[in-house]
Amino acid sequence: MALTIKENNGEFLVEGAINASTVKHFQNHCEILLNALGDLTLNIENVTEIDKSGLRALKALYDIALNYNRSFYMVGLGCKEIYDEFRFTEAAA
Repeated sequence: MALTIKENNGEFLVEGAINASTVKHFQNHCEILLNALGDLTLNIENVTEIDKSGLRALKALYDIALNYNRSFYMVGLGCKEIYDEFRFTEAAA
C-alpha cells in the first residue's frame, strides 16, 4: 500500500504502511517538515503497518527533534504501542 502524508490544521495525517519500501521517503519528508516548521505532529491513526525500519525512522525523527530542540509529537491510535517500543528499546540499551 502507498504511503501518503496530508496536512490538516498543522497536523500531518500519515496513511498507509511505514515499512522498508516506504521508510526512506517517509523519513526524508518528515525531516524536511521538521526543519521547515520547527515542530512536527504526526497523526498515525491511519497507519496500516509499521515494521522495524518504520520504528527506527520514528526514533530517528524523535532524536533529531531532541538534538535541535524541536517538538515532535505522535498522536492517534497505536501511539501507546510505539511509545512502549521506544521505552523498551531505551531500557534494553
